[in-house]
Amino acid sequence: MNQPVAWITGASSGIGTAIARRLVREGHIVYGTARRLERLGDLEAEGVRPLALDVTDDDATTRALDLIIDEQGRIDVLVNNAGYGSYGALEDVPASEGRAQFDVNVFAPARLTQLVLPHMRAQRGGTIVNVSSIGGKIYGPLGSWYHATKFALEGLSDALRVEVAPFGIRVVLIEPGAIRTEWNTIARDNLMKVSGHGPYARLARSVHDVLARADAAGTGSRPDVVADAVAKAVASNKPKARYAVGTAARQAVLGRKILTDRFLDRIVARAFKATPDQVL
Repeated sequence: MNQPVAWITGASSGIGTAIARRLVREGHIVYGTARRLERLGDLEAEGVRPLALDVTDDDATTRALDLIIDEQGRIDVLVNNAGYGSYGALEDVPASEGRAQFDVNVFAPARLTQLVLPHMRAQRGGTIVNVSSIGGKIYGPLGSWYHATKFALEGLSDALRVEVAPFGIRVVLIEPGAIRTEWNTIARDNLMKVSGHGPYARLARSVHDVLARADAAGTGSRPDVVADAVAKAVASNKPKARYAVGTAARQAVLGRKILTDRFLDRIVARAFKATPDQVL
């Protein structure tokens, strides 16, 4: 049998790196893409085929898939993992930055999916894995744009799952909780640049400190737990629609199901000290 062929975006670090390594071990031919090709050197040594790619560049994504098809003749797995979180109060974050987050976190996965679907339909099978977040189920202050992108990705995936099922194509959501990656540092540092001064400064400091303490304590799960879920979903003929994995992920999803909005607001506010005395 032909080896299954997988395309993983955002493969240069954290979750993407772990997924690429795991699928190689599972016998896949893996193409790992990232904006900075030099950061894929270690993966190349382990058998991953590296490609430089900005997922928001439509021409580049088309060329990347053309290369994969030319070399392998098929595409079996697409893992839309590239994404980022740019935190700050909605009032402070420029609309251009909001659009940039949607471009990377929502429109890029949608476009890559559009590109692979004709090939998967012709094969009568394939798996599209969208790496979302528990941030697509619950929420926290000063992350409105990020949460909006992940909520959108959840809705896109649910609708897509039904429309492509008749062609034997599976769509899976991965919802990581707290994972030990550079995401935390980037998000909290950007938060202070954007909202560290002005009316949201105290709340920004509180949210920053909560994220920093979690990082320092090492409470997050290793990226491997996400890779395990992806490998399980890809190997299954009937994968679950969504896999909540990592520290506090299942509890958060359960809380969203059983708690009222008002009660959940109180819990979130207390967790981040988002109370009136935090406002200047």
